[in-house]
Amino acid sequence: MPDAGSCRGSFTTTDRTRVRRHPERAHYERDTVYAILDAALMCHVGYVIDGRPYVTPTLFWREGDHLYWHGSSASRMLRAQRAGIPVCVTVSHIDGLVLARCAFRHSLNYRAVMAFGTARAVEDEREKEAGFNAFIERIYPGRTGLMRPIAAQELKATMLLRMAIEEVSAKIRDDGPLDLEEDHAADCWAGVIPIAQRLGMPIPDARVPPRGDRGAEIGHLPEGAPFDQMLRRLAEGK
Repeated sequence: MPDAGSCRGSFTTTDRTRVRRHPERAHYERDTVYAILDAALMCHVGYVIDGRPYVTPTLFWREGDHLYWHGSSASRMLRAQRAGIPVCVTVSHIDGLVLARCAFRHSLNYRAVMAFGTARAVEDEREKEAGFNAFIERIYPGRTGLMRPIAAQELKATMLLRMAIEEVSAKIRDDGPLDLEEDHAADCWAGVIPIAQRLGMPIPDARVPPRGDRGAEIGHLPEGAPFDQMLRRLAEGK
């Protein structure tokens, strides 16, 4: 939930979102939370059905203070969420392996977000279609104007969920090894091995050769580009 001073761009810290382990790594600013969310395509949605916990990985996207995800209308998870169910959505990025001079001191550099809210189905068919198209446009601007429209049966078979971010926190580690002073005498290498997910060379459809203009359609996705940075730029409209 935004705090009373939302002009400062921060979310209220609550009992659920307050980071207690390494609080110096906690972030509650909108810009930081959004940057981590917008740099990802997959999240994990946690919820409880009939007293049992479930966590489901799914594609998602953000619009303002709302998160969206979709799936089959036959999905047990989505049917349970349709009328409104408390959920916890998490997103994480691994940015590096941190090698220290003691096994206990090894770590990871990472960016992560945990968001709480109530998921509800988007029932209006036009709004659903607009939401699905918005997800495609987020990654491939202009593409929905080149493809065939979504069929009515496809809309019926797919559910769109929306969750307002009610409570949220981010946690970031971006540092080298934090060894104890006495560890520095150990005869082993210490430091950080960066990890980055990058785009590969596009592979055309092998069944039906594509007729489109690859450069015009996906030229904004160059080989070797960092995937998370590319997603953030697209989310920012750059």
